[in-house]
Amino acid sequence: MADVVVFSSNTCPYCVAAKQYLEELGVPYTEKNIQTDRAARTELMKMGHMGVPVLVIDGEEVVGFDKPKIDQLLNK
Repeated sequence: MADVVVFSSNTCPYCVAAKQYLEELGVPYTEKNIQTDRAARTELMKMGHMGVPVLVIDGEEVVGFDKPKIDQLLNK
């Protein structure tokens, strides 16, 4: 099973869509909410990103809700 982290915020519709998609696939993930978790926001900025969602799948970054890339990294 892939190691998946989702950087998200409370007001991001693409974050909701990405998390729903992972749930539909039955893929467990760790959510890091940059609005409520200062450490998560700092971590995301250190990775060079200012927006969400950013998914990290087995160390590979996916910026935005990019279904084909998510599927590729999850081997779906």
